[in-house]
Amino acid sequence: MGIFGRLGTLVKANVNDAINKAEDPEKILNQLILDMKDQLIEAKKQVAVSIADEKRLKKQLDNELHKSREWEKKAMMAVRANRDDLATEALRRKSEHDSLAEEFKGQHEAQKAAADKLREQLRQLNSKIDEAKRKKNLLIAKKKRVEAQKKIQETMSSLSDTSAFDTFDRMSEKIDKMEAEVEAHAEIENDIAGGDLDAKFNDLEATDGANDALAALKAKMSGAQTQSFDFQEKKQEQTQSVSASQGTWDQDY
Repeated sequence: MGIFGRLGTLVKANVNDAINKAEDPEKILNQLILDMKDQLIEAKKQVAVSIADEKRLKKQLDNELHKSREWEKKAMMAVRANRDDLATEALRRKSEHDSLAEEFKGQHEAQKAAADKLREQLRQLNSKIDEAKRKKNLLIAKKKRVEAQKKIQETMSSLSDTSAFDTFDRMSEKIDKMEAEVEAHAEIENDIAGGDLDAKFNDLEATDGANDALAALKAKMSGAQTQSFDFQEKKQEQTQSVSASQGTWDQDY
């Protein structure tokens, strides 16, 4: 199993373990991101090692090719010097370096392909971690929203419990009773302190009422007597006038 396969298995194991423990989702997600970052660092190290191996093989390949060319030059120089024995030996050494170069070339190509694949997987892993970060923020926001809804539902559920309202009713009755007792106590104190004074004022008001009624009666009677006197006076004047008229009549005849 490759490094990224092991990392994927580890991530899945962490997720499953977190779910099974039913811990705080926000803490779990944050820890998973931290674990992924640690795994990304480890993956980068592995990729770096792979790239370093590729470069080492490429350097060895170039070195063998360089030596092959050098021995080829030496063989050509020996041929010009009519030293076929030296030319033959130089060509043998060139062939050895050519063989080694061919081996290094195969290894280098395989290592380069592996390193390129690891580079691509590393980019994918980095992208997945970035995506996981975005999802983490969304999930945490969703978690907070769900918790708020749950809190509201719990509050509404507690308010729907009749025992709470029964308690309010009992407290209301108790307060009303206390208020009535205070008012009654104040009324008793007021009666004790000002009862006699109120009675005197009530008697005074009754006396004033009686006096007013008596005065009204006297005024009425006084008016009636005045009218009677005026009537008798007018009647007397009329009688005297008639008597005077009768006397004049008698004298004329």
